[in-house]
Amino acid sequence: MVLAIGDLEHFMKRLAAITALAVIITATACGTTEATGTAGPGGIYTTIDGAKQIDATAPINPFNPQGSTFVGYDAMSLAWPKNDLMDPNQFYPGIAKSWTATPDQGEVVVHLQPNARWSDGKPVTSEDIRTSIGLAYTQGGSAYTVDAGAAGAAADIQILDGKTVKVVQGANRSNVFLRNVLSTVVVPAHVYGSLLPAGFWTKLKAARGTGPAAEQAKTEITGLSQKVITFAPPKDVSAGPFVLERINPGAALLKKNEYFYDAAKIVPDKVKVLNYTGNEQIWNYLVSGKLDSAPFTAVPAAVMKRIKETQGNGIRKGFSPVAASLAFNQARKPYDNVHVRRALAYLIDRSQVTKIASPEAGTPSVTTTGIHGSSAKAWLGDGLGTLEPYKLDPAKADQELKAAGMVKKGGTWAMPDGKPWKVELHVPASFSDWVAAAKSVTSQLNDHGIEASVVTSADYILYLDELARGKYDIGFWLMALGPSPYNIYQRVYGSANGWQLLAGQLRHSPPGKNGNWMGGPETIGGVNPGELTSRLNLASPAEQKRIVGTLAKLTNEQLPVIQIYDYVNTQFVNDTRYTGWPAADSEALRLPAGVWMQLGMIRKTSL
Repeated sequence: MVLAIGDLEHFMKRLAAITALAVIITATACGTTEATGTAGPGGIYTTIDGAKQIDATAPINPFNPQGSTFVGYDAMSLAWPKNDLMDPNQFYPGIAKSWTATPDQGEVVVHLQPNARWSDGKPVTSEDIRTSIGLAYTQGGSAYTVDAGAAGAAADIQILDGKTVKVVQGANRSNVFLRNVLSTVVVPAHVYGSLLPAGFWTKLKAARGTGPAAEQAKTEITGLSQKVITFAPPKDVSAGPFVLERINPGAALLKKNEYFYDAAKIVPDKVKVLNYTGNEQIWNYLVSGKLDSAPFTAVPAAVMKRIKETQGNGIRKGFSPVAASLAFNQARKPYDNVHVRRALAYLIDRSQVTKIASPEAGTPSVTTTGIHGSSAKAWLGDGLGTLEPYKLDPAKADQELKAAGMVKKGGTWAMPDGKPWKVELHVPASFSDWVAAAKSVTSQLNDHGIEASVVTSADYILYLDELARGKYDIGFWLMALGPSPYNIYQRVYGSANGWQLLAGQLRHSPPGKNGNWMGGPETIGGVNPGELTSRLNLASPAEQKRIVGTLAKLTNEQLPVIQIYDYVNTQFVNDTRYTGWPAADSEALRLPAGVWMQLGMIRKTSL
């Protein structure tokens, strides 16, 4: 499985609706002809894009999910997230040199790089940022939604001068507003500006109101989405360290942007991004020593051994705020019974599953908290040790099954009424580590007299669609998507479990409605976990820790999911041509190599 760079939650939503955590591995086989080109003494840096496969027919447009642009190389954001364990608002500079925010993040002032220029020589200005924000409104979500009541929605964008922009948050505050503003993708106004019709900003102001006129304005703005996504500029105009030179089905070739504001830090003359049609092709690239670096890819032990044997290849491991879990549809029996869920937790040897499924890029979850193990230590402190670890214990599992009324007949567990109990674990066929994990889990359950099998979906889009429609009893689910605690617990107590924030009001839908496939109760012991999760958006750091402690304890007791293994961000690097890689556990590891170059890390290997 290839994990997306940046915000996986946003990525997965777009993937489900359009085509990429976040996470995509299979596609129609492409041609294998690679882009070629000569370069100067800086050489050609070769890599892959972990967020998508190459579609040579896709427009040179970062708003297009398959667009022929590459994050960190020619596609630029205001800033780059540091991926801190607990603070989602720590960033490295990008197009923004610096920024300030009021304590409540009510106002964010962004100062642009004074020397930033586009690859056609024109300066990057505040109008480019304003245009980029306008285009973001057509896509919706994050800080740029036409729903004025949404938490963390921008209320106003002001140009203070040619290099300074102020973005004002609406009344319904979110403490990740700064993060969402700094994540803004920046495009040139002189190329994209015509996509925004005359009177756009007046219409946006009207959309923030109420009544028929406001609804009409909202419809018109969001109606521009497809126009923006399909827009095809005749050439790449980049403010990043590189600009696209040419692209074909096998690879994209980018050349150094002479106008990049920090061009002296950029060592390679060119970057070649190779296409791939599956994990196996990436493995072959690594074994043959073709890649100077590559993002996380699930690799079996035998293949990893071959990769490590290749001259120059090395590994960098760091934090990845993602975990793999089994998620239950509690609207279906017997998974509405917490004793059944606990029994299954006691029967799964998480260490064994991890060893089989993700030995190099995963660690067995210490327990189920909803939080990645590394973050859990920071958030929970000593409280982590008070939670039930759910270590392998068949005797406890039997007690829990009996407490649920399940019966054992001829060595096989059955439903309370004596009918057969058949456990089906659903998983997308293209996620090799999940398939291996599911097979390991079902083998363990079968050994204990629970009839279990693995059912695969043809592709991830179909899997997400059927999951959302409540067609599965149990499915594999990405969770713990940090570093924001709100995003972490949205995976368990968000829309998939019935809670939705609409027009500033939190509502809970019954199982089977509005995408509620987890089907958990709205309140548990007087606690409404959806409300607590929503409060994380506004809470102070101290209150966040209290809420996270409550939600972790509740998740540990109720097990709406069973956390199986926490991902380790395993990056591949090769010292043959370049060096200067981020150190192990560096916060920069989850960023593309193009950002490493911007930070001055990458240099030529001395011969």
